[in-house]
Amino acid sequence: MSEKKGYIPKDQRKKILFLADDMRVTSGVGTMAREIIEGTAHRFNWVQVGAAVSHPEAGKMIDLSNALNNELGMTDTSVKIVPYNGYGDSRLIRQLLEIEKPDAILHFTDPRYWIWLYQIEHEIRQEIPMFFYAIWDDLPYPYYNENFYRADDWIGCISKQTYNIVKHVSRKEPRAPWSLTYVPHGINTKRFGPLPADSAEVLELRKKLFGEDEVDYVVLYNSRNIRRKMTSDILLAFDSFMKALPEEKRKKCRMVMHTQKVDEHGTDLPVVIRDVVPDIEPYVIFSDARMETGYLNTLYNLADVTINLSSNEGFGLGTCESIICGTPIIVNVTGGLQDQCGFVNDNGEYLDPEKDFTYEWGSNADGRFRKHGEWAFPVFPVSRSLQGSPLTPYIFDDRASWKEASERLLEVYNLGREERKHRGLLGREYALGAGQFTAERMCELFIQDMENAWEKWTPRRRFTLVKA
Repeated sequence: MSEKKGYIPKDQRKKILFLADDMRVTSGVGTMAREIIEGTAHRFNWVQVGAAVSHPEAGKMIDLSNALNNELGMTDTSVKIVPYNGYGDSRLIRQLLEIEKPDAILHFTDPRYWIWLYQIEHEIRQEIPMFFYAIWDDLPYPYYNENFYRADDWIGCISKQTYNIVKHVSRKEPRAPWSLTYVPHGINTKRFGPLPADSAEVLELRKKLFGEDEVDYVVLYNSRNIRRKMTSDILLAFDSFMKALPEEKRKKCRMVMHTQKVDEHGTDLPVVIRDVVPDIEPYVIFSDARMETGYLNTLYNLADVTINLSSNEGFGLGTCESIICGTPIIVNVTGGLQDQCGFVNDNGEYLDPEKDFTYEWGSNADGRFRKHGEWAFPVFPVSRSLQGSPLTPYIFDDRASWKEASERLLEVYNLGREERKHRGLLGREYALGAGQFTAERMCELFIQDMENAWEKWTPRRRFTLVKA
């Protein structure tokens, strides 16, 4: 392991206290937490407060070092999990600061989950810096987050839009270049990638899902059944697409929905199908069990296109995993989904978070730039509704047209399988290169940017004088 680039012996590494979903759970945050820890275990030691709802191991400390040594081919990883019901509290953090003596705190996801942490940031930052892996779904600029962002010494932004948002929300204390960087989510290319259409895995899953039916077009939805994911609109789009085909061709199409059929935060999808779009009932297949990565990889390879019409989406792991596997995507142009489309500016260059995004223009949801990668079939929002709540007073809800989505489904269908695969592989090429959507690149940026932040960081003074 000493040959791995940047390797540092265990006793010389900095230790990071990481606050996020437990790296062993299958949520998007948990998945990325695992990739960050595993991809930097040669450079940092980790203690994670592993969050979950009603965590079955709460109150324990789990040492994963030996297991990760075997998995990563190392001999001296140091990774411990403190399972917890929720993301933590000030009592727990003070205790861990005293016992573990970390060199930094890294926290991840919506700042609203960390209000209790920000309340003690002055105390913490006298001793160690606070790092934040941040995402924000949409405009208008959330000035109500400004004090949250001020509490962090370095912020890594998951999307180009988030980078622009944090930059311009930081009015009272403009951020130094080292303290705000773009660190896109990265997919593990050892777990996700193309498979031959006649591989044993694909053929076995095809038989499991479709039996002996002849199926030549598969639309995949892989996300939660919650309101902002617009799952019912996807069913409407599929129904409209199917109605545009002759009956014989309809029989060879399927929609695979890898999601919960019923969710209290979403809807009852079987009832929606039964009562609203009954004609597609025989052609919609649910895959609602939690599966291992290998199953998901096969599912992406089985699909001809993956669709996501979320009205708010920070990044969209499912569609990014899809293009890593060489499968095209249909997405609403909002949040981090727009980064996956490969939009280019008037000079034919991929959009740059520093050069192209500005205070006046912070999202391509308005369709300013229309040229994009051949693997992407974007649907631009037809309405932007200003929603809100007491903790999030305002945020745009970007609604795509399901009718336009049905047109994209037909467009992808008409390409034919060979052209679909060609375009999907162009998406994979983008994701591995200019898009920077690999776990390896994400971890390289984490190492580079956090170590740079440690060098530039100065502790907060014990007292800060402010004007009354």
